[in-house]
Amino acid sequence: MKNFNIDLHCDLLLYLLNPGAKTDDRELGCSLPFLKEGNVKLQIMAIYSSTGEGSTAYGARQSEVFADLLKDEDFFLFEGENYKDPGNENKTGVIASIENASSFCGEEDTLEAGFKNLEAIIEKTQKIFYIGITHHTENRFGGGNYSTEGLKDDGKVLLDYISDKNIPVDLAHTSDQLAYEILNYIDQKNYNIPILASHSNYRKVHDKDRNLPDELAKEVIRRKGLIGLNFIRNCVDETNPDKLYEHVQYGLDLGGADAVAYGADFFFCKDHPDKSRHPFFFKGYDDASAFNVINDKIEQDFSKEIMEKISHKNALKFLERL
Repeated sequence: MKNFNIDLHCDLLLYLLNPGAKTDDRELGCSLPFLKEGNVKLQIMAIYSSTGEGSTAYGARQSEVFADLLKDEDFFLFEGENYKDPGNENKTGVIASIENASSFCGEEDTLEAGFKNLEAIIEKTQKIFYIGITHHTENRFGGGNYSTEGLKDDGKVLLDYISDKNIPVDLAHTSDQLAYEILNYIDQKNYNIPILASHSNYRKVHDKDRNLPDELAKEVIRRKGLIGLNFIRNCVDETNPDKLYEHVQYGLDLGGADAVAYGADFFFCKDHPDKSRHPFFFKGYDDASAFNVINDKIEQDFSKEIMEKISHKNALKFLERL
């Protein structure tokens, strides 16, 4: 099989909640035509709700959208080596993930109700690749990346709950304090919970809270996790698209040859109210077809082996360990 790509994060499910939205709508970079052009064999589909009223209903609806995708002739549930099946040759594999635990447990819900919602999501989607406990803001479980709050008591109960379910925890949107306290709690309890940062770059290369400080990046690498390169301009550099390759180099320099992956974070951004952030992606890096150009550049500047690891082999190994 020719080289293919695995992307650890996109927001297609959220977009598909819009009336009339379709998987082949080229309004966002992770629509089906771009996934095919970019030879994306596995696309992780985030179930995302902001913290607030109605968050769990929003999460449930996205799990139903995902279930419908699995009935679509263009998609299949990625499991084991079924991507090699002749019947899946021209299809895109998908697995759901959860971005913000508010998607299954609201601020006023009982934890029991929240965990029932989580089980319902897992039943609908058949499997969950990872759970991100927070998004930008603080919730009942801990602090998001715009916060300094750490791991709250409900967050500890959530980690207890998933400790034997082999669902990784995503650090892409945690505060630094929450990330450290998640890792410490896992170690204290001797839990075997895998860790990744599905769509995060490196703070030393571009100083943004969304990017990982060295200590956290090294911990993800030490725990045999993944760090997905984020293509959003705010996470790469404000003016220079080539800084993406500096993030690649930095991850490798930290010892992440077996950890660096893709987490492009394509989402529908054309109606985003913060005009100062437009364009969200650099031209040429704004849809999944960019994976082909990026792969060529990484192979040229680094090696074919590194390119194959970043494009799909590291993510496949992580999945095999699950």
